[in-house]
Amino acid sequence: MKTSLCSLFAVATLASSGLAFAQEAQNGPAKPMFAVLPRKILGTPVGEVAGLPTWNGSFVYRGTTYTYNMVGAAPSTNTSVTVQPYIIPLKIIITKGTKTTTFDAEHVLSNGRTVIQNTIDSPIFDSTTNYTQGGVNLGTTQYIDAFQRGNFWGTVSTNTSYHLLLGTPKIAPEQTLKPPASDGTTGNPFGNLTVAEVDIDWFDTQIQSIMKTLKIPANSIPIFVTYDTYLTEGGCCIGGYHSAFTDTAGTIAYSNFEYIDKPGDFSQDVSALSHELGEWANDPLIANINGNQTPCGILEVGDPLEGDVNYGGFPYTVNGFTYNLQDMVFLPYFDAPKSTSVNGWLSFQNNTTISPCSNGS
Repeated sequence: MKTSLCSLFAVATLASSGLAFAQEAQNGPAKPMFAVLPRKILGTPVGEVAGLPTWNGSFVYRGTTYTYNMVGAAPSTNTSVTVQPYIIPLKIIITKGTKTTTFDAEHVLSNGRTVIQNTIDSPIFDSTTNYTQGGVNLGTTQYIDAFQRGNFWGTVSTNTSYHLLLGTPKIAPEQTLKPPASDGTTGNPFGNLTVAEVDIDWFDTQIQSIMKTLKIPANSIPIFVTYDTYLTEGGCCIGGYHSAFTDTAGTIAYSNFEYIDKPGDFSQDVSALSHELGEWANDPLIANINGNQTPCGILEVGDPLEGDVNYGGFPYTVNGFTYNLQDMVFLPYFDAPKSTSVNGWLSFQNNTTISPCSNGS
């Protein structure tokens, strides 16, 4: 059985479906999904470590108190926290027989920018987009900050200096990965784009090693970027994941997303990045660490809506490019009081087809 918890349009996780799921995915059609890998304990931190800034909160549902741990500071503190992102571009090289194919995150796109530059120019890091949801102005800011402000608008509306921001990204040197034939191949899972397909467990081992080599600090968010690549786990296709590991340098929460250069395909442009960073913000240290187990599962805020039209993505045009950012569910979706979120909505884009816990988590 694999160790990750994947969602298949909010169907069961591998933890519950096990080998039967893997066999279905391998033999059936491509299935868009995301993953969260359980935190790994690789060592004990030595001395004082400046870890990721997080805060603890709770809500009561039917007499039971549910706790959670999120990135930043509590909205009630009326303060702003900025987390330093490190972007690590990856070059994936697949060899099949005598043919070698390269999938390069430094690839130059049709708009003349590299994948990395186009990512940095997106509303994930750019702060010039105004987010007015249902007549409520959440601010001119970054996408994840706007989402979190809407998530806790019941408190933020009177504590307007609350923010969860990403700093100017630091770009690490590009790293090259050459998966063995047993862990990497090429495919055309959705019928219109040749992509690399790389086993997620092999991939995760490699990027943990990279983080150690680069000495990524524990109080940051490392983001690994691949181009026209999907991760696999018995079958295709995982658009991104987040996880954490603890070693002598502390606990590092990290993420990976797949930049797919085909409009309309799963994980197009930064849609997977918006999904994974939204989940990182709400469940940074992975399920059941400092809480985060709600009446309908862990706080994977993107998974319940990834099966919607355009994979839950909504268009935002900035810096001359139209990006697709995924809608995500608010805390009331997980049975917190509706007074928590902006307008009592269950999702950032006011998805009215869902009810609390209706699509799992």
